[in-house]
Amino acid sequence: MDTEKSKSLQRIVAILDCFSYERPELGVREIARSIGFSSSTTGRLLQAMKEIGLLQQNPINQSYSLGGKVLAWAGVYSSTLDVRNAALAAIQELHRVTRETISLYVLEGNERVCVERLESTQNVRIVARLGRRVPLYAGSAGKVFLAYLSAARRNEILKATPPEPITASTIVDIRALTDELERIRQKGYAVSFGEWVAEAAGVAAPIFDARGEITAALTISGPGQRFTEDVVHHYVTDVTRVAAQISREMGYTGKPVFQRSLQG
Repeated sequence: MDTEKSKSLQRIVAILDCFSYERPELGVREIARSIGFSSSTTGRLLQAMKEIGLLQQNPINQSYSLGGKVLAWAGVYSSTLDVRNAALAAIQELHRVTRETISLYVLEGNERVCVERLESTQNVRIVARLGRRVPLYAGSAGKVFLAYLSAARRNEILKATPPEPITASTIVDIRALTDELERIRQKGYAVSFGEWVAEAAGVAAPIFDARGEITAALTISGPGQRFTEDVVHHYVTDVTRVAAQISREMGYTGKPVFQRSLQG
């Protein structure tokens, strides 16, 4: 690719990366500071991106937000994600039964990304934002991925993203984390209490594809005070059952890992 075209593409991506759930609307100066360009250069790029539908502009305060074209791409991405399509009916039923937040994560690079979530119907709840990227060493879904990835891939990820304390409960000691991952493989599920969101709890199970490789993680999450020992035990049964059901939809023919742990 031509060097100048490559630089232009990198600038466009850098601008799009500035937007988030926390900051969905940004001004020219904010974006310029974030990407390290002058306000005049940034303003020209933003105007060009607006003209082709990548951004839209608030007529009142002149700030920018993501445009319809980006949202359309996100819809295409979601609609073509096989595991999401296979899981949707099952997680809707799980949501109806538990009334807690149900989330579906896939692996992207060295992180997990939430590609589907159904929020709890209860007043006090945990919200798992679509598209949010989370490191794998913290939380039940992340630990499920690390537990069932190959040892080589797991070591590669932990080397690239060494554990750091997100909360007081985050497991940052590699030996302790390794022991935890071994227990997850033996049990067939993962539980976490406040590891990446303080006062939140989660129960997760792996979803496998036709090759027998982990392709997604399914979680039930909510405030820690509601996740008593009896409730966690009940949710373990629910989440592992539904994850096994989705795995079968994905072509997995092996025995469910939770069932294997009960027989082991």
